[in-house]
Amino acid sequence: MKIVVIGGGAGGASFAARMRRLDDKAEITILEKSGETSIASCGLPYFIGDVIDNRDVMQVATPAFMKKIFNIDVQLNTEVVAINPLAKTVTTAQGDVVNYDKLVLSMGVQPIVPVFEGVSNLPSFVVKHLADADKIKAFIAEHHPKNAVVVGGGFIGVEVAENLCHLGLHISLVELSSQVLAPLDADMVAQVHRELKQKGMSLYIGDGLKEILPGGIILSSGTKIAADMVVLALGVRPETHLAQEAGIALTERGSVMVNDYMQTNFDDIYACGDCVAVKDFVSHQSTMIALAGPANRQGRLIADHIAQKNPYPYTGTQGTGIVKVFDLTAAFTGNNEKQLQKAGIAYEKMVIVANSHAGYYPNAQNLTLKVLYNKDGKILGAQAVGKEGVDKRIDVIATVMRLNGTTADLRDAELCYAPPYSGAKDPVNLIGMAIENVRQGLVTPYFGTDFEGLTVLDVRPQNVYEQEHIDGAINIPAAQIRTRLNELPKDKPIMVHCFKGYTSYVVARILMQNGFDNVLSYAGGWTFYKALQSSKD
Repeated sequence: MKIVVIGGGAGGASFAARMRRLDDKAEITILEKSGETSIASCGLPYFIGDVIDNRDVMQVATPAFMKKIFNIDVQLNTEVVAINPLAKTVTTAQGDVVNYDKLVLSMGVQPIVPVFEGVSNLPSFVVKHLADADKIKAFIAEHHPKNAVVVGGGFIGVEVAENLCHLGLHISLVELSSQVLAPLDADMVAQVHRELKQKGMSLYIGDGLKEILPGGIILSSGTKIAADMVVLALGVRPETHLAQEAGIALTERGSVMVNDYMQTNFDDIYACGDCVAVKDFVSHQSTMIALAGPANRQGRLIADHIAQKNPYPYTGTQGTGIVKVFDLTAAFTGNNEKQLQKAGIAYEKMVIVANSHAGYYPNAQNLTLKVLYNKDGKILGAQAVGKEGVDKRIDVIATVMRLNGTTADLRDAELCYAPPYSGAKDPVNLIGMAIENVRQGLVTPYFGTDFEGLTVLDVRPQNVYEQEHIDGAINIPAAQIRTRLNELPKDKPIMVHCFKGYTSYVVARILMQNGFDNVLSYAGGWTFYKALQSSKD
């Protein structure tokens, strides 16, 4: 069997290696139009910032390695210019015609690079290939720039901005939408915005690049920013023009359409990775999610299907991701509020602020955890932001989601506990408990920063209240609440808040059992409220 793979990225290389392990006799050829294959794309920002200082480790599997270990022929600088599904051939730019029995498309994506006025006035870069990182590093080494503008606040934009900061450049990060890191909800990304600003970065949100000048740029708002270089991280689009010309079915957004076994509308042509449309695990709608993990799994799945070794279907992509932002980590899985609203899916939400490990063990950090769920307790999405333990909490919730678990399963999950790592009640347990309390009618959570029409009850100690509090809030410390109930109105909604949300829940239960019928507990407490307020500064 002769197998041709177009593209040597995560999906294509994963397929080829798995295919060889299943069939040692198959003839497997990877055709890659660039001069590199199997690079650690997700590590490029850290290579630019010298966090990774060895270029060799960025090449995960060289053509020589693939030939020696797997007997796979990797041809670099070999661009495929045509696919003939009926003749089962591909044609290269060199004019070679290559036959195949099975064809795997792993062409990935290309950076979106709009044409800006004055684009030649400043050195501008994208970050897609190792060669792109080489260009940025060479420019910095030769010209010693002081100011850089990064346009685009997605994964790559934020990571490149941070790493250029590490090199001593002053960074201006420009994002056209209302926030960076679109997978996070606005209430969760507030901490990220604060972190970027505190680390000295200039953040321009809701503004876009209009014109590039010698020595700087002009934004759509008219703001001028000094710059010696520009990095464009405006997102990506699937590289599927070859597929389109060959009659392979695409979605409206240009992604390759595949079935549950990653087959296109031609049975002998498969596709995987960032160029394909996948089924959203939550909404079941067609979408494009560019992540390395799903790409690798899709490649493996295709190999199993071609080799007929217990083939299994692809069950959708959750969109589980994580990003480092200086001292913070932000992670997420499933859908966020905007996605659920767009899909017309009804949802509830819960936010908690918990300790990353046992509070009595040194250096516990605040961890903010948010879960979206439906009335039946089905988990629709989760997000976390903090300095420690963010990844494992989202990994646990992502796994529960994948196994069709519920919020009750979060409550009941038996997780590792020792003081340096967690509390006896892990944050995953705590948010499950909080959600189940809501579902049982024991408490009604409150979110946001608008307290119009509410009696705000601050149950923190008086000395803390006197330092800073919500305007108009009444202060009755939690320990005094039972003896001072007469100071509270019963004809007006009462919103209770504490430091992180637990004590306000306790006080809310006391009030609800003492004749107060309209009581709300502020989710995440003062800690979460301050994070929301900081994003407005």
